Order: sequence, then structure tokens, then C-alpha cells
Amino acid sequence: MYNDNGEKMIKSIKNIDINYIRYGNEDGQRIILLHGWGQNIAMMKPIGDALAKKHEIIILDLPGYGDSSLPPYAYSVYDYVDLLKTFLDELNITNPILIGHSFGGKISLLYASKYQVQKLVLLASPFKKEITKTSLKLKVLKTLKKVPGLNKLENIAKKHIGSDDYRKANPLMREILVKTVNLDITDEVSKITCPTIIIWGTLDEAVPLERAYELEKLINDAAVIVYEGCTHYAYLERINQTNNILSNFLGE
Repeated sequence: MYNDNGEKMIKSIKNIDINYIRYGNEDGQRIILLHGWGQNIAMMKPIGDALAKKHEIIILDLPGYGDSSLPPYAYSVYDYVDLLKTFLDELNITNPILIGHSFGGKISLLYASKYQVQKLVLLASPFKKEITKTSLKLKVLKTLKKVPGLNKLENIAKKHIGSDDYRKANPLMREILVKTVNLDITDEVSKITCPTIIIWGTLDEAVPLERAYELEKLINDAAVIVYEGCTHYAYLERINQTNNILSNFLGE
């Protein structure tokens, strides 16, 4: 067993320093957690902590966020997927369980369309072009303020992702955001065959609920779970329910 907080490590992949933590049960299934745009490891740790007793947990800061370095050029989602594959190969991880929120979910979708994935969990994951009316920074912080018991996460979010408007002030990250938002991966999604659950809030303003049902139709073995009255961060707003669902889905 690793220690409870995980071993914080840096791995250099494709000239990018990837910050990640690895903890939990070394003999369990490998679960990879991928955060959303403008976020970091801390935003996925409430899930990792709940699953760590029976599973091995790997959570990484995606390039450009947290303590990972910037990509060397304007990455596409395909570039993020290729980097993730190399990262997992370096760790000798095959056939992982992928859990992704928002941007991390889009990466997970594309990864699962190309490589073997044991199970897939999508948390408000876009796959078509979406128009965002409000600053992502404001959406995250406003949402976290409304979620009972998540004040600590709000402070973490302010500390790690509150500067430079989620680094969108950086021209490189702005270009990556445009590429990501405009990319439609519908054709790729239809190739996914692994068991998939899709968790979505009815009040999601970033990615509409209808996308959840579209994903359910595109993926051969998928089911939608709706959280009434929850936002783009539904998985955190009802974290206990989320963790119970995941425990059942993973066969505990």
C-alpha cells in the first residue's frame, strides 16, 4: 500500500514535466483520474481517496495546469491522448479504468476510442463544440462556493488555478482551449466498446444534459445517471453518491 496522501512524483514525457500522485492498493485495478479545464489534481482527489482502499489511484496535473509544465506547442486533444498513452506506458499500465471530468473526460473519450480501456466514467464530458458564455474561472469558483463541505476545495482552486484566469491569459493555453472547444469527436466516440457510466447535472451550463444522452446512444455499453439540481460539477456536489456509484460500477 502507498501512503494515504499518495507519493508525489514528476515524470518527464515528451519534454513535459508531468506532476502526478500515485497511491492506494498496489494490487488493485489501476484507476486514472483526469481533471477538467483549468483545474488540478486536488479536484479529483475526493474520488481517488474513496477508491484507494481497493484500487491503485493515479491522478495527474494535465500539461499547463497544477505543477505540470506547459506543452511545447498548442496541443490538440489528440496530443494530450498521445502523451497520456506514453505516460501510462512508462508506468507499465495497460487496460486502465479512466475517470474524467469535462476536459479530462474528452481526453478519456478519445483515449478509449484508440486504446484498450477496462471501464470508463464520464463526468460532464463534452465531445462536440460547446459555447461557453461565462469565464471558466468564475464558473468553478462560484460552483464551489455553493457546495456544502467544499470550502477547502474552493481555497485550493483559488491557490492553484485562480491566477491568469486559469492560465487562459497565456496565449498558448488560449490556443489550446480554442482547439479543444472546436473539436468534434463524435465519430471516434462511436468506436468505444468498454462499459461506461455517464454522470451529469441537470443545471450544467457548460455542457448541456442532452450531450449525456447523445453519448449514451453513441457508446455501445453505456448508461446515464442524472443528478437533479446539480451543475457542471455534479460529481463533487454529490460526492458521496458519486463514490457509491463508482464502487458499484467497479465491482466492489
